[in-house]
Amino acid sequence: MAETSIFLGKSDKREELFLAMANRHGLITGATGTGKTVTLQIMAEGFSAAGVPVFAADVKGDLSGIAVKGDAPDFMRERARQVDFKDYAPAATPTIFWDLFGKQGHPIRTTILDMGPLMLSRLMGLTDAQEGALNIAFKLADQEGLLLLDLKDLRAYLKDLADRKGDITTEYGNINDQTVGAIQRRLVVIEEQGGNAFLGEPALDIRDFMRTTRDGRGYVNILAANTLINSPQLYATFLLWLMSELFEQLPEVGDPDKPNLVFFFDEAHLLFADASPALLQKIEQTVKLIRSKGVGIYFVTQNPLDVPDAVLAQMGNRVQHALRAFTPRDQKAVQVAATTFRPNPKFSTEKAITELAKGEALVSVLDSKGIPTMVNRTLIRPPESRNGPVTPMERSAVITGSPIYGKYEQAVDRESAYEKLLARAQKHAGAVNPPTAPRSAPQRETATDRFVKNVAGSVGRQLGGAIARQVGNALVRGILGSLTRR
Repeated sequence: MAETSIFLGKSDKREELFLAMANRHGLITGATGTGKTVTLQIMAEGFSAAGVPVFAADVKGDLSGIAVKGDAPDFMRERARQVDFKDYAPAATPTIFWDLFGKQGHPIRTTILDMGPLMLSRLMGLTDAQEGALNIAFKLADQEGLLLLDLKDLRAYLKDLADRKGDITTEYGNINDQTVGAIQRRLVVIEEQGGNAFLGEPALDIRDFMRTTRDGRGYVNILAANTLINSPQLYATFLLWLMSELFEQLPEVGDPDKPNLVFFFDEAHLLFADASPALLQKIEQTVKLIRSKGVGIYFVTQNPLDVPDAVLAQMGNRVQHALRAFTPRDQKAVQVAATTFRPNPKFSTEKAITELAKGEALVSVLDSKGIPTMVNRTLIRPPESRNGPVTPMERSAVITGSPIYGKYEQAVDRESAYEKLLARAQKHAGAVNPPTAPRSAPQRETATDRFVKNVAGSVGRQLGGAIARQVGNALVRGILGSLTRR
């Protein structure tokens, strides 16, 4: 019998996330150490078992344990008994590890062209004027048939634009050296953060996130983000780009019986921090419309205030772990979190949020008709995979045994803007300074040569002009003939 829901835990009843409503998005919130990662893990296990591929960023490294069989210590067996998890059995979940830097998983790359000027501007923190110049660069590169694939392509093309800015300004607007220089400096920063490894080819094929095993389980795609998170702009921009790619590439499917993919966005506050109004609008639009592509987006963050109201309103399935009300902002977060739930007359939601123990949560999901269920205080079930990180040896075994091993490991550097601009510059330099004909090595002058030259010179001085040349040539022939006959 096909799975229709994911078992989350037990309140006064079984709490389940309905697969048919899973693409209506969700929110997992709570203070550090309250159990958010375990909730993410059991949801990923459930989706995988139902044949739904998952993508999740592993910020601390703990989520990597989903790839190996759990240890099932006594306290987890006791938790399974408390929540009536009768099918509890330690098991591994099919996993593919990814890493933008290619060290803890398969490399992920995309091109400058695919990233686009809006995402790149966010990545580099550009001003409006700088973003405008970048848009001009993309437009002109497209018109001139120059591919912008990696950082050196963009650097070379920006320099080319600066060199011919006078020809561009009239039609497209002013591009000055200061603006181009500022963008170039930001590109250096991105390179130092590891962007050089991310921007290039072979570009990621989104379909590789949609894989299932032969027995019908969905692969859980884990992005190693413990190093990436140190570059928050790169982390947030990459995940936003990935979400946009899913929206643009996947076909419309309406409301399927289960999602085609579930996307967990950990440390979600980084997505919205310092985002421009245009970017926020793009995020809101993507979250709103992507569910029709069969994709569920689940934000994971400490505080519900981290998520804008327009996005928060799209989150139909919610798991709220404990929050601590130590400061006025904390107290406001508790109030906001409480008001987003359908109240339960059996307890105060606001009070319960501050009293939840580790492994407990307030749960409200959409029922089969799309109506939010009454919030319930829930004991979350234990994971069947390992609750903790994999070892380096275990990670290596998963990577080399994955269905895509070898597809992305080797970088490709095909002819693009950099190479064409370099060839153009070399051709121009050759036209301005044409190479001189190579001189032949001087030959040693013989005594006969000197004699002939002297005779011809003497006659030339006496007769001059054409007569000199005729007589001189005759004398030369005569003398040479006489010498030869001897």
